[in-house]
Amino acid sequence: MAFQAAVRGLRAASTKQLLVSRNQLVRVSPRRWLNLQEYQSKKLMQDSGVTVQRFFVADTASEALEAAKRLKAKEIVLKAQILAGGRGKGVFDSGLKGGVHLTKEPAAVGELAGKMLGFNLTTKQTPKEGVKVKTVMVAEALDISRETYFAILMDRSCNGPVMVGSPQGGVDIEEVAATTPELIFKEVIDIFEGVRDDQALRMAANLGFKGPLEKQVMENIITKIFHGIDATQVEVNPLGETPEGQVVCFDAKINFDDNAEFRQKAVFAMDDTTESDPLETEAAKYDLKYIGLDGNIACFVNGAGLAMATCDIIDLHGGKPANFLDLGGGVKENQVYVAFKLLTADPKVEAILVNIFGGIVNCAIIANGITKACRELELKVPLVVRLEGTNVQEAKRILSESGLPITSASDLDDAAKKAVAAIAKK
Repeated sequence: MAFQAAVRGLRAASTKQLLVSRNQLVRVSPRRWLNLQEYQSKKLMQDSGVTVQRFFVADTASEALEAAKRLKAKEIVLKAQILAGGRGKGVFDSGLKGGVHLTKEPAAVGELAGKMLGFNLTTKQTPKEGVKVKTVMVAEALDISRETYFAILMDRSCNGPVMVGSPQGGVDIEEVAATTPELIFKEVIDIFEGVRDDQALRMAANLGFKGPLEKQVMENIITKIFHGIDATQVEVNPLGETPEGQVVCFDAKINFDDNAEFRQKAVFAMDDTTESDPLETEAAKYDLKYIGLDGNIACFVNGAGLAMATCDIIDLHGGKPANFLDLGGGVKENQVYVAFKLLTADPKVEAILVNIFGGIVNCAIIANGITKACRELELKVPLVVRLEGTNVQEAKRILSESGLPITSASDLDDAAKKAVAAIAKK
């Protein structure tokens, strides 16, 4: 359980420090991961000169029908827009099967959209109740004579971006790498110089493109979008070749450097939070990292590693974590208060375990925030607190003199035992 929490929360869970100059240290607090719908990623690529299918976006069935007519395409693909994979095999609570449909009749687009919009789509990656579809993408369907894979991503071992390509696209690239590694090609990019023409031509040849198509591939080598929007990964699968001799990016996944939000305001303004946990979204407003779990003991910590350890030791003693809430490093009293407000808003929470190791964090700030929250929120559930590190003696004095029903713990093991026992007594 803790591992699952860490996978979702590690990247956004700790405060980073960047040395700007010899005399200036800037602390950057990463935010939640930026999630874009498929049509938003396609629009970013289109704006950067990358060839994608012609498409429109619709919020109603009548808009979808009008879009289908405007495309004047031989065949149309209608895609439900949600932040989950497996849409093609999903099921709507309207009874419609599949979140992706092909048709040659514009009239059918309106009818299909009517069974998508406003209904929940359930896939292997959504909650059991599914996700309500509010938008559909109406796109020109193109035949693909050949599928390849292409990506640009950051590689720590190369200290910069790397192009990765394979003539075997449209499938799980990890499987290709495991079974036929000779079909995976890489080109290390000089982050200052960018992609050289000879590198682009070599990659085009390795992907199996010939003649005039090599130039098209060069034009679709997506370093412009990669650098332009501070991406950490742009993955195109498939990068396809049509029977008419056109190279098209049919599907793409873009990951962003969340610390670049200050200069990518237009991109981050597209962030779709409607499918996120409301508590997670609210926490992000205060630079808190919250991930809901399925237990009943709230974990209030500072640092992803400490959160994992806390979740694990609760589980070891027979309890179940209710969340993964990380304060980060530069915490203030108000954030502590907001954190408690978020935790107590979860009806599943029957006890709260505070586990703080004060390195950057001043334990006295945490203690003041805890006492303020307990009084103003009239905390009803048992509270177990373990504090260690900076100014811990002052923090313990604040808690002990508060007169509040706070249970102190000597270490993490003791804290977990007391939190589990507190629920057992209820």
